[in-house]
Amino acid sequence: MIASQPSVQTVSFYINGQWESAGNRRLMPVTNPATGAEIAQVAYATAEDVDRVAQAAHAAYLKWRDVPVVERMQPLYRYKTLLEKHANELAATLTAENGKTIDDARAEVRRGIQMVEVACGMPTLMMGDSLNDVSAGIDCHTIRQPLGVCAGITPFNFPAMVPMWMWPFAIAAGNAFILKPSEKVPMTPSMAAKLLHGAGVPAGVFNLIHGDKVAVDALLHHPLVRAVSFVGSTPVAKYIYKTAAAEGKRVQALGGAKNHLVVMPDAQMPKTVENIISSAFGAAGERCLAGSVLVAVGDAAEPLLKLLVEKVSAMRIGDGIEEDVGMGPLVTKEHKERVAGYIKKGVDEGARPLLDGRSHNGNDDGFFLGPTIFDNVQPGMTIAREEIFGPVLSVIRVKTLEDAIALVNSSPFGNATSIFTSSGKAARDYSARVEAGMVGINVGVAAPMAFFPFAGWKNSFFGDLHAHGKDAVMFYTEQKVVMTRWF
Repeated sequence: MIASQPSVQTVSFYINGQWESAGNRRLMPVTNPATGAEIAQVAYATAEDVDRVAQAAHAAYLKWRDVPVVERMQPLYRYKTLLEKHANELAATLTAENGKTIDDARAEVRRGIQMVEVACGMPTLMMGDSLNDVSAGIDCHTIRQPLGVCAGITPFNFPAMVPMWMWPFAIAAGNAFILKPSEKVPMTPSMAAKLLHGAGVPAGVFNLIHGDKVAVDALLHHPLVRAVSFVGSTPVAKYIYKTAAAEGKRVQALGGAKNHLVVMPDAQMPKTVENIISSAFGAAGERCLAGSVLVAVGDAAEPLLKLLVEKVSAMRIGDGIEEDVGMGPLVTKEHKERVAGYIKKGVDEGARPLLDGRSHNGNDDGFFLGPTIFDNVQPGMTIAREEIFGPVLSVIRVKTLEDAIALVNSSPFGNATSIFTSSGKAARDYSARVEAGMVGINVGVAAPMAFFPFAGWKNSFFGDLHAHGKDAVMFYTEQKVVMTRWF
């Protein structure tokens, strides 16, 4: 007897407190990267849909902004409880549509919950300043007020966490929010939205739509959308920033990266290799904090690469839902082919593959590549300069720490970097002089906690106020100065 295939669900919109049917809208497939099987269809929003959701969000905002801040926290408290209760279910959904390992997915959900926890501190975070007698008989104080309707456009690689970089802070501050996640991974944000609905968020305060550039452009140009948050590639981040800023909107656009991991000869190699593997091959390298260039300083190269290749060769590649898998597939067939094209270019340009992920013998229907490590990479090679967004690690050998700093600072990106060393002086010099917004010292993924900003520099970020932390509070609020005199 042949087992019946699970039905393919249709993912649609959550607007003004209601789940809508797809109707006659365009539907696109959602696939499981580990099997290539279609697991859902997602409806694409039109410009008319965007106008309708913006109108609903604005109407909700006019009421929500007047709700006392301590009362605005109550749905978020309940939401955190629901997230904790359904964390494993949410992680399994994430793995099914994104491909990352179940351990990675659980960690992502946990980081999302931490964002909600920090946003629940809004009664304190929104506090202003005050000073009496700034002049004779005159007092002054500042207050923070919400902007209005805010929009978030989020990527495929963190469908649970990255939206929570945005909307919990926005709605806690008194705004209404429209989320447009990646159309590749609509199921995870939809499940998260269902939990938020169950937590009792008022109708229209949070809204969810899906779609492509049509929906994005409609959000960027809509007069009721006051602020836009984006995470994705640098070319799209530039487009989002220029387009929305030209419309007078507040914008934070987080772009791509080319993160360097610098290893000094005095590094503790076993721990260093463990961190490098997590950084370069965690989430199949599909994250903007992935280490993609390994800079071996002086005599560090030989012992480092020997141990690294040994450990990476032992990794199990497979369906991320299985507990003992070290790395899952890439998100789509097209992305797998794109990353494989970079591996070919690396070989063609003269880099030496110590491991070639194209040789991985896995499920022919899934979108698998094995980890790739290139040695003898030169700074001018394509694989050393461009963001690959896959499990490809390029090794560049330099003589000194000065050379390493110069190499990192020559990159047009400035998202994150890490140094591995036992020397406090080397670590201090590196963190002080390197041109990147997030620096790790013996930390492979320099990801800030929810109460610090995600502080990319250069072509990794466009805007003034970064995601989460205190920057998020400032981004989603306007500051007002009140001067008071009583006669």
